[in-house]
Amino acid sequence: MKALAARRHHRFTPVVLVMLALIAIGGVYAAFATDSAQADTATNQDIDEGKKLFIANCATCHGINAEGTSTVPSLIGVGAAAVDFQVGTGRMPMQMTGPQAEVKPPQMNEEQTAQLAAYVASLGPGPAIPVDDAIDPELGDASNGAALFRTNCAMCHNAVGAGGALSEGKWAPDIRQTTPVHLYEAMQTGPQNMPVFNDATLTPEEKRDIIAFIDTQKEGSAGGISLGSLGPVSEGVWVWVVGMGLLIGAAVWIGAKSS
Repeated sequence: MKALAARRHHRFTPVVLVMLALIAIGGVYAAFATDSAQADTATNQDIDEGKKLFIANCATCHGINAEGTSTVPSLIGVGAAAVDFQVGTGRMPMQMTGPQAEVKPPQMNEEQTAQLAAYVASLGPGPAIPVDDAIDPELGDASNGAALFRTNCAMCHNAVGAGGALSEGKWAPDIRQTTPVHLYEAMQTGPQNMPVFNDATLTPEEKRDIIAFIDTQKEGSAGGISLGSLGPVSEGVWVWVVGMGLLIGAAVWIGAKSS
């Protein structure tokens, strides 16, 4: 009986039980993790449909395998965010060559844009489309965003995001009506002449703060007439044309009365 009891309660039994428990827990975690990853990953059907859209609309310039040419950039590794921004704002596909791609009504709907983004994302790792919490202006700090915007963006986009001219026929667009998701994607990917603001340069929270600041500019100037929001340029023109005009008119009127 003692020998039978010893066989029933082997000294390694607790170790085996602990290992089996860990394996079970790991399996449950892996199942949930897989479900979560699948929820954020495009399906094979989306990628296949995106490839068809790419061949029909993009391959002429970017190459059949998105490898690019000497004058057109490769799309391998640009990620889904770049595609969502360029196609979602109508910049791509371009209607004609020029200093930079212009904003126009999108040629693809949201589903097609997502499928095309899924295909390009499958070619190589790159920035993903941001989640809702990352772009919610209500969760951002607009005052901190204003300081960050003046430091990193105002030299091109103007102090309130009204845009401005650059060199060689290029320009920084007015971004006051740009959607939060496209603002975040622009900072992530650096379209046109814009530098890339990765997470080491601007953290996701700081990007959201900038989005919160831009959101406050959609309602217009709180100080009255904005004069185009061009800062000292428009203000100087107003002073010289309107202010000096009024002064000269007043001087002429006083001179006429005196005579």
